[in-house]
Amino acid sequence: MSAFRYLALGDSYTIGESVLEGERWPNQLAKRLETTDGIQTEVTIIARTGWTTDELWKGIQARKIQPPYDLVSLLIGVNNQYRGYDVNEYREQFILLLRKSIEYAGGDPKRVTVLSIPDWGATPFAGDRDQELISQQIDEFNTVNLEETKIIGAHYVDITPISREAVSDATLIASDGLHPSGKMYARWVAQALPVAREILK
Repeated sequence: MSAFRYLALGDSYTIGESVLEGERWPNQLAKRLETTDGIQTEVTIIARTGWTTDELWKGIQARKIQPPYDLVSLLIGVNNQYRGYDVNEYREQFILLLRKSIEYAGGDPKRVTVLSIPDWGATPFAGDRDQELISQQIDEFNTVNLEETKIIGAHYVDITPISREAVSDATLIASDGLHPSGKMYARWVAQALPVAREILK
């Protein structure tokens, strides 16, 4: 049987800044699907550290992708918040990316999974910043992506609470003091696995 095709769209959290390729969450997800369910999955990642919603869209357009994909994940928005971009602009651009994700999944919203934005305010990098404000703004952006995901009928995986555990658990953060470690990504995968399993079975 040929492998299922999985397209992962995002930013540093999807490309796995500061971790090994095998520790990236999409790669860990594919590995878990293979080892626990015997589901072979071929991963294509379109993501770059620092990307906002509009930059991700430009990045997608610059790549020759070949839909339909059996599974598409979308995790984007932290850099919109970081740069102080407007949350309503984020909504507009997120809707475009979500619709495109569904298009790449053969028009089926049930083959698309949105992940919530992690809270970088819980990291050592944010130690000298207003962590409460960061958390509040991350929640505002996540309210938007949750609302739009529900409206369109795709899956939603809330990994933000896990990211906030980094306040008291340094092992969840990579050596750069900002991005998740492979251990945190494994926790995300545990959350996303049942959804991916349901989609691919």
